[in-house]
Amino acid sequence: MNQELKTKLTAIFFWTLLLATCVLAVQTGLSKRVRFPRGGTTATLKNSVVRGTADRYTLGARSGQKLTARITSLEDNAIFLIYQPGGEILEGTGEGPNEMNWSGELPHSGDYVIEVSGTRGNATYTLKVTVR
Repeated sequence: MNQELKTKLTAIFFWTLLLATCVLAVQTGLSKRVRFPRGGTTATLKNSVVRGTADRYTLGARSGQKLTARITSLEDNAIFLIYQPGGEILEGTGEGPNEMNWSGELPHSGDYVIEVSGTRGNATYTLKVTVR
């Protein structure tokens, strides 16, 4: 194998490894179970999400309960999606104004995941979640 081919293969390997590392880094973020205060139905969660990552909050709820989620951020650049048990996006979340506020009756019992991300740059946010 000549030197030019070795150099090209080494470069391809390096860039492939770098790209794979970046893709894995994009997927990481905070992952936390929501704990409501004793006797309470509302939790307030504060954090910062780094550009290209998403924070995930898991909470258990029963079918028929009402979930209300509201997110505020310093630069109005934090949004959320809510995933139902089984992984499908909860209908109505992630659509227009429902990226920052959502309220509705839950269709299934189990763990719901609220995924917070930024629309541009890093986002410092407060997520308020109520389940009744």
